[in-house]
Amino acid sequence: MRNALALKGKKSAYQLVFFQFISVLLCSSIFFVSLGVDALISSFLGGMIAVLPNLVFATFAFAHSGASKADKVVKSFYRGEALKLVTTVLLFSLVFANVKVGFMPTFVCYTLALIVHWIAPVFFKKK
Repeated sequence: MRNALALKGKKSAYQLVFFQFISVLLCSSIFFVSLGVDALISSFLGGMIAVLPNLVFATFAFAHSGASKADKVVKSFYRGEALKLVTTVLLFSLVFANVKVGFMPTFVCYTLALIVHWIAPVFFKKK
């Protein structure tokens, strides 16, 4: 049986990632309307560089739950954070090596996704 508190945390983490993804779509849409397809691609890739590592973290961080598995919980959080950092570096490397992206749209959407990650929990109501 899964711990209800851990399931609630996992659900909140996935909601946060979804909220980030929606903000990336909105930001990319604005860049598309104002600057065209190249800006759309650049901004979407920049945003996904922020969103995908957070999805990796959420998946690994909540893999275990319960007081009896406290050591596994801590290890899964550390593993999730390490994979998040590695994924971020790899995604930046892949995008810059293989796609001609615009600097401004890429980093504006990346930064927006990071900001959303930090401010979105304020808007989640705790019951």
